[in-house]
Amino acid sequence: MPEISKVFVTGGSGFLGINLIRHLLNRGCSVVSYDIAPFDYPEADKVAGIVGDVRNAEAVLKAMEGCTAAVHCAAALPLYSRDDIYSTDVDGVQNVLASAEALGVERVVHISSTAVYGVPDHHPIYETDGLVGVGDYGQAKIEAEEVCAKFRHGGLCVPVLRPKSFIGPERLGVFALLYDWAKDGRGFPLLGNGKNRYQLLDVEDLCDAVWICLTQPCSQVNDVFNIGAAEFGTMKEDFQSVLDYAGFGKKIKCFPAGPLVCVLKVLEKLKLSPLYKWVYDTASTDSFVSIEKARKVLGFAPRYSNKDALIRNFRWYLDNLDSFEHTSGVSHRVPWNQGILKLAKRFF
Repeated sequence: MPEISKVFVTGGSGFLGINLIRHLLNRGCSVVSYDIAPFDYPEADKVAGIVGDVRNAEAVLKAMEGCTAAVHCAAALPLYSRDDIYSTDVDGVQNVLASAEALGVERVVHISSTAVYGVPDHHPIYETDGLVGVGDYGQAKIEAEEVCAKFRHGGLCVPVLRPKSFIGPERLGVFALLYDWAKDGRGFPLLGNGKNRYQLLDVEDLCDAVWICLTQPCSQVNDVFNIGAAEFGTMKEDFQSVLDYAGFGKKIKCFPAGPLVCVLKVLEKLKLSPLYKWVYDTASTDSFVSIEKARKVLGFAPRYSNKDALIRNFRWYLDNLDSFEHTSGVSHRVPWNQGILKLAKRFF
């Protein structure tokens, strides 16, 4: 078992970062958080929080000194500019892996995305399927994985995880739209007939997968793995569970995808809607991956279904309403500005 006493976590102030850091602290690790945002959580006195940019190679190298393993969570979301996405998601992973190599850190777990598969024509999706990025974000994630492969071939242990959309405590972003409408006793619109199966992932299950990749032999984990929930229904069924939990008797309402997508494209260009291409192009289609490889090779055993994860996240949302910083969507940690969609809420 490798020595992982001190873990370097990029994006430590983000949604995945803080959940992973809590996971690591609970397992006796010391942690260095490296993020462009300050580490402002209650655990701040237990974590070495360093404010820095993954695009700064010299700063990354200095911050990683003394660490025994690393997890690269930092990424620029699709709402960022093209330059920011590529410089953060591609150049950033290059800097992290080069620093690890230079410092003798033998293992870096890279958090990729199932966005690398684009909008596939079959399901489930396997790790061996072709990679077709949707937009700048999807393409940058593919290029970041190519950087990982280069360093892996050079002798560095670089497990790559491709998680489905993950939710849980601290997760807001686009899911805050559903939660806001549910807590106010409103129904919620879905693109399409709602019969598509859209796999999610609880962040705690993702943290379990990261821990396995940090602790098991390199010969076992030094590969690419899909990570997602094992139990999930249709999108309508899973989202309805949140409205049922809210207790107002409201229902999910489905709308034809074609006309609504056209409207959303126009609203996005006019900056009147927070929903971007990846969201509305995939929301009405099946989207699920095979996790058999992770189950067999890693022993990955997800504990939460889609419904479990959504309701767990919704409970956290209700418990923390007063603390949210209402800033537009540049992070999963803040509720996104609903724009003109807020006006539509009154009709549900």
